[in-house]
Amino acid sequence: MWKQPAEGLEWLALCLRFANTADWHASLRPKESLGNYQDLVVWGVRGNLLSRHEAARLKGRASAQPRRAREALARAVTVREVIYRIMRRTAHSEAPAGRDLAALNRALAGALRRSRIAARASSDTGWFGWEIAGRIDDFDRVLWPVLKSAADLLTSTELHRVKQCADDRGCGWLFLDRSKNLSRRWCSMKGCGNRAKVLQYNRRRARATGPAASASRRSAPERARP
Repeated sequence: MWKQPAEGLEWLALCLRFANTADWHASLRPKESLGNYQDLVVWGVRGNLLSRHEAARLKGRASAQPRRAREALARAVTVREVIYRIMRRTAHSEAPAGRDLAALNRALAGALRRSRIAARASSDTGWFGWEIAGRIDDFDRVLWPVLKSAADLLTSTELHRVKQCADDRGCGWLFLDRSKNLSRRWCSMKGCGNRAKVLQYNRRRARATGPAASASRRSAPERARP
């Protein structure tokens, strides 16, 4: 059974990791990583939201009820897009669309109905915390922690850390800026950040040596995800 970890930046970033399951999200052709319900379950396991046993139960139920699994996946993608739009606007200091906030609240209400307060084994992180109380094979199970994370982030003092990759090709990656001076701009320095550095270097070199010297340096490196 999933139990919410002690609140911290990792927990708050959970909803952003879910929003990033569509790569190149701000481009005209986002790359979907949740192609089927099994992909959603795998993501939940990797994020420690589902145990292996719970994942097996969900996959088995999805195989037996494929239509309901497809509907659950569609709901998950809808929630993801709502979270993405809200957090993207937040990253740019813009108010969310009213319909998106309403949609988030509707989904959150369903998640909270399936949650409860439980005692923790240790008082190191507080005596009490949230845990899922619904059926372990509920198709929407993976979404409940994501929605709680989104609610916690939106009402936290860390909301100002939400940023979007500054890449100009439509990367769209959302992240929490954990730098001391809030100066992070890229999804990763190995990917979009490196490309920006190369372009900046080439521009400086072009200004110093003329256009001919930079003509062969315009290709961009492939992006590596964080």
